[in-house]
Amino acid sequence: MSTFLDDLQKAISAHDLEALVSCFAEDYRCDMPTHPARSFVGQEVVRSNWAGLFARVPDIEARVLRAVEDGDVSWSEWEMSGTAVDGTPQLTRGVVIVRTEGDRASQANFYLDPVD
Repeated sequence: MSTFLDDLQKAISAHDLEALVSCFAEDYRCDMPTHPARSFVGQEVVRSNWAGLFARVPDIEARVLRAVEDGDVSWSEWEMSGTAVDGTPQLTRGVVIVRTEGDRASQANFYLDPVD
């Protein structure tokens, strides 16, 4: 598994917002092909999104189930689980395709969604 994927998984499971944000380039671009209106650009949006998620699901844990690397691109299958502050179980699964520059993500196609 790439350094980026390992660092990101650890930061999510440790609920370490600063470590998580440092995994992304300042001009990181997140494309959500199945939900285009949710796509965004910027490390600060990563910070805002994850701060909200950590507040809503304070025990979230992330697991990379499989990953394949091709140069600066990693294809990874993720599972994230936890319990929302209202007691509702949360489970999200999907694939993220990430382009990195060094150990930081510069762009990703994000296909994670809640499990029904």
